[in-house]
Amino acid sequence: MTATKQKWSAEVTEHSDAMDLEEHVFESDDARKIAASLKRSAEHSHRRKAEPFQSAMSMLNFYINRAGKNLPAARKKVLEDAKDELREAFGRPKED
Repeated sequence: MTATKQKWSAEVTEHSDAMDLEEHVFESDDARKIAASLKRSAEHSHRRKAEPFQSAMSMLNFYINRAGKNLPAARKKVLEDAKDELREAFGRPKED
């Protein structure tokens, strides 16, 4: 497999038509900061195809799913917590 084929998910994250992301948004250890960044990006992007909440949550889920087994438990916890923070930021109920 070529390097290009192996890195397609990074390309999508960086150059997605879903929305414009702040650099290194998923590297923060603060779930609230990740959620706030995704919310800002979703609300200000003119390239997203869905509502801001859906676009932000989709990008977060995409990142988690593409990392798969390579995502350490601590990072996954932060990103899963960011989902709840994102729901709260958009005034949506938390999921059980």
